[in-house]
Amino acid sequence: MLLVREIMYCKPGKVRPLVEKFVAMSKLGESMGMPRMKVMTDLSAERYWTVVSEMDVTSLKALEDMFSGQGQSEQAMKEFETLMKGYHDLVDHGRREIYKVEG
Repeated sequence: MLLVREIMYCKPGKVRPLVEKFVAMSKLGESMGMPRMKVMTDLSAERYWTVVSEMDVTSLKALEDMFSGQGQSEQAMKEFETLMKGYHDLVDHGRREIYKVEG
């Protein structure tokens, strides 16, 4: 099992719109059989305006398949695209961390 963590550093005042996009993306993904995504905001972090999402995946292959949209309908992929349109305007920069869950 792997834990995938997306860490996004938002532009000032842009945390709430990104959280709304991530929560909606999680709901859409779950309806399509993807893992539940936990969405968090900072109370204290390396930087202000931090949004973190986490999800568990079984393997790197499963993650690659999910990111490529493998097994998803064209309609579902269009919904994801529409949902995430403009998210780059909310984010200064970010990073991804992938951990092997040991226990």
